[in-house]
Amino acid sequence: MLKQRFVLDTTALTDLQTREVMGYASLCEGMKAILDLIADARLQFGISCYVPYPSVYKEMHEFASRNGCDREVMAKIDTWLVKKSPDRYRVNVTSQIFHEYVAYMRERINRGMGVAEDAIWEAATECLFMENPQNKKKEYKEEVEREVIGGIIGKFRNKYRAALRYGILDSAPDIDVLILAKELDAAVIASDYGIEKWAEQLGVRFVPANTFPMMIKEYLKHLPESEKEPEPGNGNKKKKGPSEELEFI
Repeated sequence: MLKQRFVLDTTALTDLQTREVMGYASLCEGMKAILDLIADARLQFGISCYVPYPSVYKEMHEFASRNGCDREVMAKIDTWLVKKSPDRYRVNVTSQIFHEYVAYMRERINRGMGVAEDAIWEAATECLFMENPQNKKKEYKEEVEREVIGGIIGKFRNKYRAALRYGILDSAPDIDVLILAKELDAAVIASDYGIEKWAEQLGVRFVPANTFPMMIKEYLKHLPESEKEPEPGNGNKKKKGPSEELEFI
């Protein structure tokens, strides 16, 4: 059987929906649980999980550090994820992909511009309908900023993000994940619609982050009986000889 290879985006370890499915409230606990499954899969089936280095690897470390995860999480990332820099100069991508991406980005930029124009019109209209006592210019300015502009900017940011960023590759780590997966003929693990969309364009297999732990558990459920760990207290634990060593890729 061909050994499976996966390339992980940061969202493969940090996705909220994945944690909810697995029953973990804490991000650090969820990361540990996923990395433990990856460890079992590597030891039992030789399944390799890669992380683009340094872009995604650094992103994972920073995310874990910002959320107060202990050194054990960092050690598991370093131990069970294979760090590899994508070969950006040798992986071939057809010119049609770039043509479609440029056209797609132009469309999304125009959508973002439309959202900005709507926000400007809304702010101007709201200000016109407010009372403007001339002798309280400073207080009026603060009221406009607080009551009108602040709220509209908040809505603008959410709409702009949805119009422009959702579904696109908007960071170097996203591109590194796809290039490395293409290079290794591996599946991508992510919770990112942009990566999913362009994985399809590149002919790269895609596995949603929230189903990845279930996939690994399914592998482990079907481990041959002779290779399963014996019950505690059972002295007939089988030892692996040199011929049974796993080849890690």
